[in-house]
Amino acid sequence: MATSAVPSDNLPTYKLVVVGDGGVGKSALTIQFFQKIFVPDYDPTIEDSYLKHTEIDGQWAILDVLDTAGQEEFSAMREQYMRTGDGFLIVFSVTDKASFEHVDRFHQLILRVKDRESFPMILVANKVDLVHLRKVTSEQGREMAAKHSITYIETSAKDPPMNVDKAFHELVRVIRAGPGQTRRAAVPPRASRGMNLIVLIYAHSTS
Repeated sequence: MATSAVPSDNLPTYKLVVVGDGGVGKSALTIQFFQKIFVPDYDPTIEDSYLKHTEIDGQWAILDVLDTAGQEEFSAMREQYMRTGDGFLIVFSVTDKASFEHVDRFHQLILRVKDRESFPMILVANKVDLVHLRKVTSEQGREMAAKHSITYIETSAKDPPMNVDKAFHELVRVIRAGPGQTRRAAVPPRASRGMNLIVLIYAHSTS
């Protein structure tokens, strides 16, 4: 399939923030999206920032993705990264009922920090490959998303991955559909203390 040429400059940038409880697979999803590998071992994240040029629906953009800490000891950092996000993936694990119950808290915090009644978000139900350990049903997930008027997507970062690219791309579509679609040209973020910066360039996808 022919792909469009990658623009050399003035690409719109979308700052996507991955939030959710610790251990729900936020890092596994992010690494699968950027590096196309599955990392099975859980290593608590403070902050990891990733950059990627990608084509979504025929339009090139830079995705600036922040994979955040889910542990309570890092909760003071949340408002800081929420202030700069253009959109949020709220991730829970279908094997962890408590992480699902905490979705409301993350949703409310984002709206409070943004001082908005709504904001681009999607609800991501992760680890759906662990069918025998599942504690949150698809119906419950859809009901939660409907309550907050956001998109619901079920994912698995384990190879072969399920809906990983779709989750990130769908959030970009939600952002593009809202007000303020014009984004400034990208400037690589500075890596703050406790943050790793991973830069990956050029990916074409229509999913």
